[in-house]
Amino acid sequence: MGGLDLAALQEKPANIRNICILAHVDHGKTTLADTLIASNGIISRRLAGKVRYMDSRKDEQERGITMKSSAISLTFNKDSSDYLINLIDSPGHVDFSSEVSTAVRLCDGAIVVIDVVEGICSQTKVVLQQAWVENIRPVLLLNKIDRLILEMKMSPCEAYTHLQRILEEVNAITGELFTSDMMEQWACTSGNDERQHDAEVQIDQVFDWSNTGLNDIDDSHLYFSPDQGNVIFASAINGWGFGIKHFARIYAKKLGMKEAVLQKTLWGDFYLNAKTKRICKNAQNKGKKSLFVQFVLENIWAVHDAVVTKKDKEMTAKIVKSLCLEVPARDMRHADPHVQLRAIFDQWLPLSPAVLGMVCEKLPSPLDIGERRVEKLMCSHGQSLDTMPEATQKLKQDFLQCSAGDAAPVIVYVSKMVSVERKCLPEFKQRSLTQEELSLRRELARERHAERLRMQNQDETTDVLPESIGSPLYNGDTSETGGKSEATDGNVFIAFARIFSGTLRPGQELYVLGPKHNPRKALEGTEVVEAASDVYSLESNKHITVCTIQQLYLMMGKELESLNEVPAGNVIGIAGLGNHVLKSATISSTIACPAFTDMYMTAAPIVRVALEPKHSSQMSQLVQGMKLLNQADPCVQILVQETGEHILVTAGEVHLKRCLDDLEERYAKISLDVSAPIVPFRETIIPPPQLDVVNELVDNTSKQPVVRLNYSEEESQAEQKQEWVEMKTRNGICTIRIRAIPLPENVTKLLDDNADLVKTLVKCSNFKQGERKDSFELSTDMRSQLQELKHKLEHFFAENDSEKWEGVVDQIWAFGPKGNGPNIFLNRIPGFSHPSVWQCLGSTVSQSAQSAEFRLLKVHCSSMVNGFQLATLAGPLCEEPMMGVCFALESCKLQADSSQSSSTTDCKVTADDVICPVSCGDEITETCATVQDSNVLTADKKSSSNSATSCTVTVAALMPDTQPNSEHEAPSLVQVKQQIFGPFSGQLMSIVKESCRRAFQCHPQRLKTAMYSCVILTTAEVLGRLYGVLSKRHGRIISEEMKEGSQMFDITAVLPVAESFGFAEEIRKKTSGLAMPQLVYSHWEVVDMDPFWVPTTDEELLHYGEKADSENQARKYMNSIRRRKGLKIQEKIIEHGEKQRTLGRNK
Repeated sequence: MGGLDLAALQEKPANIRNICILAHVDHGKTTLADTLIASNGIISRRLAGKVRYMDSRKDEQERGITMKSSAISLTFNKDSSDYLINLIDSPGHVDFSSEVSTAVRLCDGAIVVIDVVEGICSQTKVVLQQAWVENIRPVLLLNKIDRLILEMKMSPCEAYTHLQRILEEVNAITGELFTSDMMEQWACTSGNDERQHDAEVQIDQVFDWSNTGLNDIDDSHLYFSPDQGNVIFASAINGWGFGIKHFARIYAKKLGMKEAVLQKTLWGDFYLNAKTKRICKNAQNKGKKSLFVQFVLENIWAVHDAVVTKKDKEMTAKIVKSLCLEVPARDMRHADPHVQLRAIFDQWLPLSPAVLGMVCEKLPSPLDIGERRVEKLMCSHGQSLDTMPEATQKLKQDFLQCSAGDAAPVIVYVSKMVSVERKCLPEFKQRSLTQEELSLRRELARERHAERLRMQNQDETTDVLPESIGSPLYNGDTSETGGKSEATDGNVFIAFARIFSGTLRPGQELYVLGPKHNPRKALEGTEVVEAASDVYSLESNKHITVCTIQQLYLMMGKELESLNEVPAGNVIGIAGLGNHVLKSATISSTIACPAFTDMYMTAAPIVRVALEPKHSSQMSQLVQGMKLLNQADPCVQILVQETGEHILVTAGEVHLKRCLDDLEERYAKISLDVSAPIVPFRETIIPPPQLDVVNELVDNTSKQPVVRLNYSEEESQAEQKQEWVEMKTRNGICTIRIRAIPLPENVTKLLDDNADLVKTLVKCSNFKQGERKDSFELSTDMRSQLQELKHKLEHFFAENDSEKWEGVVDQIWAFGPKGNGPNIFLNRIPGFSHPSVWQCLGSTVSQSAQSAEFRLLKVHCSSMVNGFQLATLAGPLCEEPMMGVCFALESCKLQADSSQSSSTTDCKVTADDVICPVSCGDEITETCATVQDSNVLTADKKSSSNSATSCTVTVAALMPDTQPNSEHEAPSLVQVKQQIFGPFSGQLMSIVKESCRRAFQCHPQRLKTAMYSCVILTTAEVLGRLYGVLSKRHGRIISEEMKEGSQMFDITAVLPVAESFGFAEEIRKKTSGLAMPQLVYSHWEVVDMDPFWVPTTDEELLHYGEKADSENQARKYMNSIRRRKGLKIQEKIIEHGEKQRTLGRNK
């Protein structure tokens, strides 16, 4: 079909299928896509699987893996109805899992491909989870059946058992996803009544989930089973595939049975009784062949045996004749048996009709989008659709109906931006001329010829032809070609998008809604529409811009076709959004539309490199190129550090190589100097170890304190004798005491895994403090998740040491760094009370009366929190963020300046004083008004001996640079406001930061390194070499399992990210290509070595010697980071100096 025919099909949403192909790497996605594309005549059937049509990049063709998800529109006729299938081919390599996320968001269904030899691999589980999270329906394709015959040498019965086991594993994964989802829904809908009695419930009590209703729900449609028609058995490289329905139709005629009966019994424990000609159960118990083995697999095995194994031409001819096939004689005479095999199967069991028929029958159309998916798309940041404005709630019906009328609002989601060379756009390509254009050009040629003859007859002497005579013959006018060749240079961005409602046309002006867009504020007029020229000039508090749709394209793999309009339900390309969309965005004709939720990303970018041009004059080109790369890649991150370094953050080594190639060849087009990979580390503390490095009990009397970085030996030794640090501000007004405590490992992991949830909690708490309550309403689901997080924290703290961590959850002042990290800041001043960070859940802490001086100090609470954030953002070891550290503020003393008043005394915060745990800018006016009323703030304190003393703190003491004009004149409101954010605020922030760093160094310090989970599938003969490479790089084997029915070993290991560079290449070399690792970020792990360790005990000195020449891995990591950051390194430049000798030459 041509572009016009496809455009006509786009207007029938019931016959549209938006699908993607998901699989582990090298399981046959692109080969399957080639076969489906060949069915539409776009490429030759003989080239299917070889041309890799969807891999348009040069590096994709060289490496043989897909790196970018790309779309193509196909047609298929089923039951006299034409269907439009928008197919998206996605990568399988873990480094490009973000491309899978962009594909899944735009689709309604997915084809999950599994290699039957390798079975369920790591990325197979990931893509099944992605499909579940995005609420799209998957179907299954079991690929490479021919490998079971030719490589594994399985019999039909063994292959049947093997296929059954794979289906069971896939259904087990689906069952886990379903069960967890249903339990989560039940927990949300059942309310929080059962959760309110945690204090009375035993910690080790097992909850009974039998009343969740799981047993009453019919989930049979979720699972994969050939008799349901959602499983295809195939060999994509040979172009054949089939479903149970195909053989049921064949044998229904031969056996005289009903097709529906055969479709239900061809798969399962059924056999055919030869005497009674009836289908019976319990084939395995009776030692009978199942129907699938007897009627399906044995026939396929027979064809392979005759054509490939025995190469029996007579048997091959009989098979072709019995199947009533017309195989070309040229194919039958071909020397390659695989060509003969493909020719036979291409007519007997063609793959394309089987797969596309299953897609049209089993996968939903855009009209079948579920309510739950619509609410998930529309409700971001934990909000509920019920709490949104009425205009926003009405959009739900437009989603469900896939409305395409002129009155329907336009709602489009852009999942990514695709970089296309300008010369590849349809308007810049040469096109064939119509008959009218040919006639016109003939007439112009005749006129030019006649003009030349006339000029020759008149004997004109001019050598210059008129401009009209010398004009070139281009295909089209200058408006189509762009006039100049420079117009076709460079790249343009095409938005890869899906229309959920309305009809999109060129020239429309629509709103581009940022991720922080709030429909309520926009409808009330408090959120202003910004007419910015590009996304980089948009102000941080503006989230709506206006764009104009320039052109619409039908995406056909490498090619693009222009469209005049596209209705709802289709996947398209949009031109004109390059200056308005950074990575992804929601586009709508109404500001009542909310921004769609963020896409589910499985692999976070973790590998960093610093870039600089080889020639410094090309820095502007590098900056512009990195901006373009950031826009074109959904996973990459671009950072500029304080040192001025330009940092590129990618998901892995292969992803990094592709990004660098794109920068040098497409975007920046300059030569680059690339630093060694920058691996992130974390700093933490641990409880004092009981054993030393030689597994001897630690004797504290024999241990010598270690000198810490940046402090004198006397300071370090003094602070290590106590577990807390006390410091004063420079002006001596405030004294604080802070203690550092290692967080339990399960608490740290919980906070790290739920960073987005913690961010939502902090955001909601800030709204409760300073804004209206209706400006941010939590959904029931989000409120339940936050409540669950709180109870898990309480449970984990109680598991470790109930007395030590008693009431700690309600004492949390802040999380850090950046407000949502795995470190906590506690307020442990005795009797001190403050608004809880959990107040959005209804948790309240009783507030005692506030004395005047602490109402003033309350204004500076944000300085303390900011000091904590700064301390956790850059630790003392090597300026890396902290992780798993709890800082407790145990006391805060106010002391007036002695030069201002001799009658002032120390004021210590007690139970009667309150300091706000969050930024309290709204209360500045109240505090300042109190100051205006009186120039002296008085507070009554109760001492431990119950004797009351009077204590005053003058305003002048807290404002040393501001003096009242007379003893009765109070400082002005402006003066107090200036002091709130003046020197005292900065000094308070500084001592909190420094106290946290020193308290951190009072404990054993350790580095945490990011760890990869490494999954390797290999054979037994290379296991020794594989283990050698892993141990050399400080890896650790987690599990080693032999796959049943094969000689392959499935090995799972963990490997430090810092040691992973070049790992895949080394593995391939050592194993001769028999092992291919898949690396994905797993967790953070403590490097079990003190970076400051030196031998001190007699046993350590005996084992390591005085110099301890063996490598300290933690110190190696620490020094490399400090060296890169330009920090001081405590190491000897010359280890063993020798006197230089100058030898004279023999003359």
